[in-house]
Amino acid sequence: MAQKTALIVYAHQSSASFNAAVLDVAVQELTEQGYRVIVSDLYAMKFRADTTQDDIIGDLKNPELFQYGEETMHAWMEGRLSDDIVAEQRKLEQAELVIFQFPLYWFSVPGIMKGWMDRVLTQGFAFSLEKMYNNGTFKGKKAMLSFTTGATQSMFQPDGINGDINITLWPLQSGTLHFCGFQVLAPQIFWSPAHCPPLVRTALLEGWRARLKGLLTEKPLNFAPCELFDLSFQGKFLLWPKVKEEQESKPYGITTGHHLGKPLPPDNQTKAQPRDENKPDCTD
Repeated sequence: MAQKTALIVYAHQSSASFNAAVLDVAVQELTEQGYRVIVSDLYAMKFRADTTQDDIIGDLKNPELFQYGEETMHAWMEGRLSDDIVAEQRKLEQAELVIFQFPLYWFSVPGIMKGWMDRVLTQGFAFSLEKMYNNGTFKGKKAMLSFTTGATQSMFQPDGINGDINITLWPLQSGTLHFCGFQVLAPQIFWSPAHCPPLVRTALLEGWRARLKGLLTEKPLNFAPCELFDLSFQGKFLLWPKVKEEQESKPYGITTGHHLGKPLPPDNQTKAQPRDENKPDCTD
């Protein structure tokens, strides 16, 4: 069997950080499992986060009005993307598993990691209108977020001051990873490690190591499959009327994002849910 590859996209400035320790555990454990592990250490690489014309080699298609998405799509099709983007895309193509390791900044990823997503996940390479969500380009790959917080877990509860962590994670997990087709594994959240005593921090790392041993046997998170929607401009990419009618009797919405004005399905973005055998599976 061919050796499997894992890519870890890492964003922390200090090698003495808890994030660095989490990264080390992942590299060690996945290597012991026989993976070839590639690490993109974004700060060490001085990865450029801004999206500019420098990402395109050669002439622009429309120099009068620079549209980054359109220009990079054409550049990808014609082999004219900058070398640093191409290098990361090659890593992504090789990987069966992608882990994003970072501290939570302003309820999202650090700017340097957001720049990686903006620049590397080019239209055409990572998605198109024909290849998105469960029909996406990377539907054969798994991805997950692994991150630390400054806040405690109680602060991210539905009744906590920061609000429901499931809502916080929806844009990243659905709008970025699942949009590109990834099967998204439940996030690994390290709650407020900076305020934990050393023994607790050690236990957190050991829990991560234990999870990594069975990571690829885990079921991915549930998302609403494309088959539930009228994927046409005439239908406005809305749920089919029949689907909406079927959902009226349900106690919860379909997902965190497709709540339909109902209570959010519990832990929709933090735990894999049992599969409904009567519905299409977005990860097939």
